[in-house]
Order: sequence, then C-alpha cells, then structure tokens
Amino acid sequence: MSVMRKDPDWWRGAVIYQIYPRSYQDSNGDGVGDLLGIVRRLPHIARLGADAIWISPFFTSPMKDFGYDVADYCDVDPMFGTLADFDQVIETAHALGIKVMIDLVFSHTSDQHPWFKESRASRDNPKTDWYVWADPKPDGTAPNNWLGMFGGSAWQWDTRREQYYLHNFLTQQPDLNHHSAEVQQALLDVSKFWLDRGVDGFRLDVINYYMHDEKLRDNPALPLADRNDVAAPKVNPYNYQLHLYDRNHPRNLEFLRKLRTLMNGYNAAAVGEVGDAQRGLELLGEYTSGEDKVQMSYAFEFLAGHAPLSPQTFKTVLDKVAEVAADGWACWAFSNHDVARHISRWGLSPQAARVYTTLMVCLRGSLCLYQGEELGLPEADLDYEDLQDPYGIEFWPEFKGRDGARTPMVWEEEAPYAGFSQAKPWLPVPRAHARLAVDAAERDPAALLHHYRRALAFRRAHLALRKGDMNEIAAGEQVLSFKRSGNGEQIQCYFNLSGHPARVTVPAGRWVTIAGELGSIRPDPDHSLHLGPWQASILILQA
Repeated sequence: MSVMRKDPDWWRGAVIYQIYPRSYQDSNGDGVGDLLGIVRRLPHIARLGADAIWISPFFTSPMKDFGYDVADYCDVDPMFGTLADFDQVIETAHALGIKVMIDLVFSHTSDQHPWFKESRASRDNPKTDWYVWADPKPDGTAPNNWLGMFGGSAWQWDTRREQYYLHNFLTQQPDLNHHSAEVQQALLDVSKFWLDRGVDGFRLDVINYYMHDEKLRDNPALPLADRNDVAAPKVNPYNYQLHLYDRNHPRNLEFLRKLRTLMNGYNAAAVGEVGDAQRGLELLGEYTSGEDKVQMSYAFEFLAGHAPLSPQTFKTVLDKVAEVAADGWACWAFSNHDVARHISRWGLSPQAARVYTTLMVCLRGSLCLYQGEELGLPEADLDYEDLQDPYGIEFWPEFKGRDGARTPMVWEEEAPYAGFSQAKPWLPVPRAHARLAVDAAERDPAALLHHYRRALAFRRAHLALRKGDMNEIAAGEQVLSFKRSGNGEQIQCYFNLSGHPARVTVPAGRWVTIAGELGSIRPDPDHSLHLGPWQASILILQA
C-alpha cells in the first residue's frame, strides 16, 4: 500500500477538501454516494489543488444521524461499499498526491453498537461502565438538567438497567464514558486500525464532548445577552444553558495526548471539531498548543452568521486567536455539512464570493473546503417532505436542518440528476445547482471553480501563506488588511469587503502585485491603493 508520510508537518497550512460521501458520487445506481464514487472523482480534487480529503463517516451504521451513529468502527457500511473499496480510495488518492483523513466519532456510538448492547444488558457486565449511566432522582426524573443538542433532555431512561444513559445528541447516540481506561484503549485501537490501513489523519467529531463531569452537576442558565446560534439554532433550548459540566472537561487532554503519541508513529495529523459558542477559540488554543495534543482545531467563528463577515468581525476573531491560541493552530472553514452554505448564508454575489475565497487562502491556519463550494453552490431550499435530517424535522420550519447543504454534488449539467446518479438520489438535486455543474464551470472562464484553482495554487506557491506569521491586522469599515511573513517573504493583503470603492495607504517599500485575478491592483506612487467593490490586492515585498 502506498504511503505519503515524508513530511510530518504536512498538515500545517494544508487545504483539506471535505467529502460528504452520501452526496458525492453514486457508482452503483442506488441513489446514494459511495467510496468507489469518491475514487472516480478524486482527479477533480487533485485538479482543484487540495492537499487532503476529509471523508465524513462511512462506517457501519443504522443511519439515524447519517453515519455519525457508528455501529462498527472498523468496517464499511454496505451502503458505501467495502474495506477493499476504501483501500482503493487510499491508493488512488496517494497516487494523485492527496492525503486521506477520515471522520472518527469518539464521543458516542449508535445504540446498535455491540458495546452498548452489552453495557445496557445489566449493571455487572464487563462493559457496564463503557457508557454514562446514572440513577434517577428520587422522584424518577433525570439525574440533572443537561440538554441534548437535538432537543429535550440529554438523558434517556433504559428499562433493562432501570437507569438513565447520557446522549448529547439523538437518543440513539449514547455517550461513551471516556473516564474508563478500557474505553480509551478501545478507541486508540480503532485509530490504529485505520492508521495501519493507510490513512493520513483524522477529523475528530465534537472533540470537546468526550468527557463529562463525574459529579453530574447541573449546568447554570446562560444569560439572554450571551445566547447565540453558534452551537445550535436559536430555537433550540440547548442555547439556554452555560455548558460547564456536560463538555469541555480538563481530562479531555489526557486522551488527546495518548492519541497524539499514536499518530506520531505514523506522521498522521488530526483536526478536532470544537463546538462551543462561548469558549471555542480558547479551547482551540488548549487543544492544539505544544506538540502533544491534536495538531489543528476546527473553528466555527466563520461558520455562523447570516450576513457577510465584516472587516471588524475578521479582526476580532483573528486578534482573539493571537491572544488565546498563539501556540495553537486553527483550521478555518466557511461551509460544511452542518451549516447553510456560505454563498446563501452571506448572500454573496459572484464578485464577493471570489474576494472571500482569496481572503480565506491568505489566512494563517489550515483550511477546510466543503464539496461544491468551489462551484458556488447555494443552499438548497427543500420541501418538508424531502427532509431526511432529524435535526431539521425536529425544529421545522424555524430551522430547516442540514439537508440544504447536503444535496448531491453536481457534475454534468444535462445528465440525469446532474451526473450524481442514474437513480433518484436520496436528496433532490436542485435545477439551480445543475446549472453550476463541474462540466458547465469548465466551459465558463468566469466560473468560480477557476478562481478556486488559482487561489489554491497561489497559497501552495507561498510558504509564508501556508506556514508563516500573521500580524498588522487592521480593519476599517470596508477594508481588512494584514501581513503574512515567512521563508524570507513579506506579503501584504488587502480585501475590500464592501460594494463601494475604498482607498488605503500601503507601507513604504518596493511592492509587486501577484499575477492573475486574485489581487493585481497596484498602489499609486504615493502609496495609495484604490480598491474597487469586492476587490483584493495582494502585494509582495521585493528585496
């Protein structure tokens, strides 16, 4: 089996392309994407210029939460193929120069996992403490006030043990007890299974949910002024609590250090998803500082909000990262499988979409791109009858769920179901998406796809962008600017994030502009830089 592990620092500044396998490419005509479909489309990702892929869960699962409820960590669900198919993903990706990261869900399993079936069978079996069990209060109610992300109590009564079990998500997703050394070892064994199979790293789901407060103390109320919809939609009462005790346990770091020790032997890397509206960036700093925990943390600050991010918003976030995570490493994203696509969420015009893409590739950190964002796909507007996501079904219509970001990838404008499948897909393919298909974009020189390719190539060509420092962050009403430096380069970046012309003054020096359309606006002799609406200028200091 081919390996690609020569550079242990490969992850720093990498561009990671997220694949939601149900919706990427169907190879067998059942309307659901699969692993061989990914194999077929890997050349597209290679041409885009991504360094790695992150594949959302494809493990054996009853699919109550579409793979994030795992029933067997070490096998492939027949819906997606076989272990041999996964080996082909690895071989093909590595041959194309692409790393492979898989999505490990270690905070919980499916209630159909053999571990949980054994644990719930009695109070004295070998896996009795592999999950979080607790007696009811004297009146029979739940052990405390913790709430589940998908609505209602985080506790579910079980008649076999006559106890409650904890589930931070669906009732069919019982939480593993990470305070158990046996549970931790079992999960390390799972990680080793996939590392031995050739994966280059992991995306770790809800990494800050691994451990709970053993005293099961109640969470306090969160003041109304502090509530937001970063972690959950505002219609969800989950936002009413300050989640002090059901997540973010300090002993999380003990498990992460064990996992990092294992990964070091393979030159593998992990990006941990931190879901926390109040302390997300602080946890990013805690979980990625030094060289003994996860390498990267997936940040949500640019995945929330329903208006284009302002220069001041960017500056606030980047300044905060510099303050609390100076020794850490962020992984930035604008879209993913859990949030509305940013083209719609921010109401971006094609010109605005290009400048935000240019800005993204200039950020310090690693990057995650979500399938279809390179085409400018908007959020799909689905009818209630088409919904599959239990989250959307629970909170409809105020929150329409995650299906609008999970509709199939579009490859061929005129083909049935836009080339995704020969059969009716598991979610509809909007006609507006088909018009943006890859083959249509290839024919259109102005298509966003070409801008993404140029942007990723530019980032790859400049070590200062991938691994260098960021400083001199400034924000006006219209323009965000900062400097990237490293490897003997100094790069000055300006972004007009408005629909009106703007003027800034650049530092003295012999600045040259980059070629192409990413940011070729030149400063005047008096160091004035005139930016048009939604326009960038990237300047490199010439020695």
